[in-house]
Amino acid sequence: MTAHPCPICAGDRTTVFLRRDGVPVHQNLVMATPEAARSLARGDLTFAVCPDCGFVFNQAFDLARLAYGEDYDNTQSCSATFNTYLDGLVEDLVDRHGVRNCAIVEVGCGKGGFLRKLVEFADANNTGTGFDPSYVGEATSSDGRLTFRQCYYDDACTEIPADVVVCRHVIEHVPDPMSLLRSVRAALSRSPRARVFFETPCVDWILRNQVVWDFFYEHCSLFTASSLGVAFERAGFAVDRVKHIFGGQYLWLEARVAGATRPTLEPGETVQLAQAYGAREGQLRQRWQARLLELGALGPVALWGAGAKGATLANLADPDGTHIDCVVDLNPNKQGGFIPGTGHPIVAPADLPGRGVKRAILMNPNYRQENLRLLAEHGINLDLLDWSEP
Repeated sequence: MTAHPCPICAGDRTTVFLRRDGVPVHQNLVMATPEAARSLARGDLTFAVCPDCGFVFNQAFDLARLAYGEDYDNTQSCSATFNTYLDGLVEDLVDRHGVRNCAIVEVGCGKGGFLRKLVEFADANNTGTGFDPSYVGEATSSDGRLTFRQCYYDDACTEIPADVVVCRHVIEHVPDPMSLLRSVRAALSRSPRARVFFETPCVDWILRNQVVWDFFYEHCSLFTASSLGVAFERAGFAVDRVKHIFGGQYLWLEARVAGATRPTLEPGETVQLAQAYGAREGQLRQRWQARLLELGALGPVALWGAGAKGATLANLADPDGTHIDCVVDLNPNKQGGFIPGTGHPIVAPADLPGRGVKRAILMNPNYRQENLRLLAEHGINLDLLDWSEP
């Protein structure tokens, strides 16, 4: 495949380090039957890294293959751990950043939970408008202070005034991140004091920990702290800070409206990390297939977490559904559904004893203590295995 210019810095030296053919294009679509799950549209991964700015992107991505509608659900707030994490973000925005008496726009609000927390925070007196094609619910709530639009945020939405723009876990789904950032910047042209807050996965964390299931079709644009800052500065923002949060897995960016600049490009060690990962991709997949085969010989085994991580590992290591009995998830909207691509059943924790499952691989160690408490409270005897353990 011909090298594509970098979507962030326009550099022409991008190199491919990872290829996967025929992967499911959705990881968070709720599938009602095994047949529908297995017949999901597929696409290719051809991940490249830019040696100039460190941006990582899927050259083979085709947005037309995806359908972010009402059946799309990447809700994580069913977890008490994640909900506490969200509360911390909201409290920090209100108390440290002074997000009070503000008109807030959330780009890609999902089901609206985070924006609702910001608007309903005690004595904050905020109003909010959320944009997302997957939103389900009332168009207005909170006495008219909260409004939702079931559509993408683009140039047609820029008439909505905003003091603050929040965008969490959206930019990684966008094949042309600069267009999104310039739309946000244009919307704030008459708001010189406006601030923006973005959250997205950190690709350096993925590469350094060689997490095979964090490369999947929905995430076509993956940032380092440096490349995220470069993108915002080129779009016309002054970056105040980019920090690692959620155990290093995510990046959190804080910025203000400014003029476009030519930022200094600092790729860091991302190119070396990408090359090292690419060299081990096949070995990593084989190791996981061997581990599932070994665990399966001891009895039914499950994955814990039916989000993108669990769906991707299921498709990589058990595409035929012969080694993984099921995937457990706390989201009741996913329970009773099936994993996109493989058709593995998604079950509630209470269903595990009846299926004879004694072992489960935890897809994200950040939730370990919460899930151990849940198992103990319900008297479920289960060995919850950390994926990082040998």
